[in-house]
Amino acid sequence: MATSVIFLSLLFLFSSLCLMPSHAHAGITRHYKFDIKMQNVTRLCSSKSIVTVNGKFPGPRIVTREGDRLVIKVVNHVQYNITIHWHGVRQLQSGWADGPSYITQCPIQTGQSYVYNFTITGQRGTLWWHAHFSWLRATVYGPIIIRPKLNVPYPFKKPYKEVPIMLGEWFKGDTEAIIAQSLQTGAGPNVSEAYTINGLPGPLYNCSQKDTFKLKVKPGKTYLLRLINAALNDELFFSIANHTLTVVDADASYVKPFNTDILFISPGQTTNVLLKTKPHFPNATYFMEARPYFTGQGTIDNTTVAGVLQYQQNSNTNLPVLRPTLPQINDTSFPANFSTKLRSLANSEYPANVPQSVDKRFLFTVGLGSNPCPENQTCQGPNGSKFAASINNVSFTLPSTALLQVHYFGMANGVYTTDFPSFPLMPFNYTANPPFNHTHVGNGTKVVVLPFNTSVELVMQGTTILGAESHPLHIHGFNFYVVGLGSGNFDPTNDPAKFNLLDPVERNTVSVPSGGWVAVRFQADNPGVWFMHCHLDVHLSWGLRMAWVVMDGKLPNQKLPPPPSDLPKC
Repeated sequence: MATSVIFLSLLFLFSSLCLMPSHAHAGITRHYKFDIKMQNVTRLCSSKSIVTVNGKFPGPRIVTREGDRLVIKVVNHVQYNITIHWHGVRQLQSGWADGPSYITQCPIQTGQSYVYNFTITGQRGTLWWHAHFSWLRATVYGPIIIRPKLNVPYPFKKPYKEVPIMLGEWFKGDTEAIIAQSLQTGAGPNVSEAYTINGLPGPLYNCSQKDTFKLKVKPGKTYLLRLINAALNDELFFSIANHTLTVVDADASYVKPFNTDILFISPGQTTNVLLKTKPHFPNATYFMEARPYFTGQGTIDNTTVAGVLQYQQNSNTNLPVLRPTLPQINDTSFPANFSTKLRSLANSEYPANVPQSVDKRFLFTVGLGSNPCPENQTCQGPNGSKFAASINNVSFTLPSTALLQVHYFGMANGVYTTDFPSFPLMPFNYTANPPFNHTHVGNGTKVVVLPFNTSVELVMQGTTILGAESHPLHIHGFNFYVVGLGSGNFDPTNDPAKFNLLDPVERNTVSVPSGGWVAVRFQADNPGVWFMHCHLDVHLSWGLRMAWVVMDGKLPNQKLPPPPSDLPKC
């Protein structure tokens, strides 16, 4: 009898192993601790105290694999409230860990802590984490490196080495004071003094020669560069002199590889590229550079951050320096052309699950506007008003408590309303020149409610009110497929026929073209409350934001679990 039991047990074990998928990876739990601290940092020959994680700027790397669980305790030791957002992580059934303040949680107050607990599901590549309270993400950010499951190869040549490259901004002033002053006066905020590569401004700025990022490479090797745009308010061009880059991944989703000399990357976006070094030691040093893309009024900005690509060699230190040629700051054609090259792999192993039919369609206008100046106050915005920004003319007002909490407990009355407009309430020529001259926006805490598993088509239409600008829109909790984009006004009769429903790129952040539109599709299969906003933080602060409420499904794995016991209180 015992022999039979052992035989049956072994047979069951063997059968189970045979039935396990070849890419099975049970995942492990990885623990991190983030101490939010003040740290003195010197850049451009001036020192200031900034908010950091574990005293590092940029912050620590999170290195994980698809299928792993992350448990990250955040302890706040500074005078500001704070939250951390895990940008691009799907957060399937873990909306309490998403991080945007007053949307999925109340902020972590001084002296308090919160444990973010979530699993990386169906994603591999590069994402990032950052503060999601006011403008603290100016210095509070770091990379999330997601490797494939064990024994699963990359769909491209395995690199010799992997290097995160985070593009950011450096402000000499206190960013919290800068945005507070802007919101008080209604004027545009002061801009940064420099861009940075991995926190370093580089040799093209005064008093910054020693603060230069150097990537030392060997000849004839392939390097995987994990690029992240963590800049607060600018989309960027990036290039390495005399080197071609092969794009293989965008926002932690593999793409059909293509070669380019120049990248375009918006705040919030990530792009993985392969860099194949020259076969022999060259007689030159190569700069990698980034500079802004901007089309707003008064466009003038010649600041450029540079790092050094340096071939490891022994003696000659007086090599000529070669610099890349980057597009002009207002070159609208390059971002459009670059975006059309991005395509999902769309193969049997990594399919593009584009919704082929649509349950709900939306048209959202995206752009700037103004709020009237309060009585007895002088405002410095357009025509004596205050700058504002809106979606469908609704400038989103942050509540004083977390939307997810009141949604879960059925206490939304008085906190938010469900009447966010699906289409502009007053259609107009969105990209006219001269622009539509009604600039005032409405204000409110309005959301869109979606039944579980609704298939959504969202067209985001840029406007020229107060100037045509590109707007990088980020949707929390979902990846979406970019099925179409174009210039001018979206044509609902003719443009959908041109949509790519076969292999569109899968992203979590997409730029609404300056004076144009972009169309995305996604499946609302993640219950919770999900923020959508412009990733230019000045526009986010001015109200270019809204929220989607996705209801529970019928099955247990389609429902939002209860909040954790240490959820911060407002």
